[in-house]
Amino acid sequence: MLPRVEHELHKRRRSRNLGLLVVLLAFVALVFGLSIAKITSGDMMEGYDHQPRATMLPADPNPPAPNAAPVAVPGTPGAEAAGTVAKP
Repeated sequence: MLPRVEHELHKRRRSRNLGLLVVLLAFVALVFGLSIAKITSGDMMEGYDHQPRATMLPADPNPPAPNAAPVAVPGTPGAEAAGTVAKP
């Protein structure tokens, strides 16, 4: 068999491919490291879903007062205890 002679173009391509491999591995390691850091930080993770979140809203300085005469839903223990619903 004849010895295989490698062309100069293949040598350059191999070095560029190895360089790209190093860059991609560094990117994967960076994303993995950031993921681990975020998971282990213990903060509450909430995704951005284009809706206002209750945790992001400021606290209401004047919250509404509780209802003085709440209405119990028929069939619940509160309605039966209040005597508003006849027991079957």
